[in-house]
Amino acid sequence: MLPSTVFTVHGEASPGLVPLVQGLKAVFLKHGFQFEERPEAPQLVLNLVTPTSARPYRRKAQATFVLSLMETERVPNPAVPAMYPYLVRTLANMLLAYVPGQEAHFFTLDLGHYAEPEGRDFFERLYARILPMASATLVVNNRFEPDLEPELWNGDELTAALSLAGKRLAEWNLLPAPFNIEEILPPEDLRHVKRLYGIGGLSYGNLSVRKDEKRFWMSASGVDKANLREIGRDILMVKDYDPAEKAMVLSVPPHVEPRRVSVDAIEHWMIYREHPEVGAIIHVHAWMADVPSTQAHYPCGTYELGKSVADLVRQAPDPARAVIGLKNHGLTITGRSIPDILSRIEGKILRQVPMA
Repeated sequence: MLPSTVFTVHGEASPGLVPLVQGLKAVFLKHGFQFEERPEAPQLVLNLVTPTSARPYRRKAQATFVLSLMETERVPNPAVPAMYPYLVRTLANMLLAYVPGQEAHFFTLDLGHYAEPEGRDFFERLYARILPMASATLVVNNRFEPDLEPELWNGDELTAALSLAGKRLAEWNLLPAPFNIEEILPPEDLRHVKRLYGIGGLSYGNLSVRKDEKRFWMSASGVDKANLREIGRDILMVKDYDPAEKAMVLSVPPHVEPRRVSVDAIEHWMIYREHPEVGAIIHVHAWMADVPSTQAHYPCGTYELGKSVADLVRQAPDPARAVIGLKNHGLTITGRSIPDILSRIEGKILRQVPMA
């Protein structure tokens, strides 16, 4: 990690959090991070909150990673429904719920939950958990170009296949949206999140299908995947990636106010560009037995996650029919077509993603 990577601490530590914050500061300094009291644009913020005062750090840029730290007497079981609202209310990328003297529990926006017990190398282990998320490059910007061919304004047989696949995945209960973001966040914070990340809501899973050599159709962000209908709103045409802007480039009808494409578009773009034989990709928050998996838990919508998945697809015996695990997250499945993927996964999906 470069010395120019700046981090800061926001808020007041509860008594039990003091040693945790001190330990985290020490380990980040050891690994080359630079601490500043009031930086203009920090890369990492340790946001200190309590269960009764879960206040957000209102970042000014997407590139700022926010880790909320909260002391708690215990982590309930089941943990995710109880703790996830604190993650969202504090506008954080990750929540660390600390039970002093026992363990630290991590919660991520993609429903990841895993724990590190106190003991030997405790802070080094916490650092290893935090670093992939804190150092990743988000690719969530979109550039909309109103140049979609008129004959595609109402979709085609490929978008019809996407719509049918979304309904099938919903019937299999593989597109959960267990948390209503509008019920968790007050209106002002909800507007801030939508402005910052361009999301319309919390929803999980996405689908895409190749249109031609360079373009593919993909589901939009934050939409009901069981009801994909309108071109430019529910399904979008991805035609390129602009590395200078860190943005996906989309063709849309000129008369539609578009939604943003799924945050995983950069991952799909990498796979389609490298493997012409891949005709479709489905991502679900579920698992299958004996699949190769990424080793680091990168956030959704990051270049690093996309590259990790693309690397494993390349190593598959048949990249056009690969099943890749995303650590603590879910599956990316390639196929020659949407029906090809559905026929291969039906009856083999495990709803619970193993956490490591």
